[in-house]
Amino acid sequence: MLKVELDIDQLQKAVNDAIDKGFERHAVKQGLPELLTRNQLKEILGIGDTKASELLNRADFPVLRAAGSPKVPKKQLFQWIDENTKWIRQHGTYLDDVI
Repeated sequence: MLKVELDIDQLQKAVNDAIDKGFERHAVKQGLPELLTRNQLKEILGIGDTKASELLNRADFPVLRAAGSPKVPKKQLFQWIDENTKWIRQHGTYLDDVI
């Protein structure tokens, strides 16, 4: 039987760093506008229509509805991602459940 020991903090940091770098590269590469459409949001996050609808209807998710179809401010989206990632790091135990 193979036994693997992982330092959860190091693993979480590596995952978060990879995600952050991926988002930064994608944003720069794509030259994203300041206000993202629903389709751009789906592409950036790699999600489908159902998850996009869930996010756009969350009270804590940054979305503008005054301009017709919902738009997501790019800067606030990345802040929201960072804040929620920090919350998971502080409160999440899902890695402990898997390992």
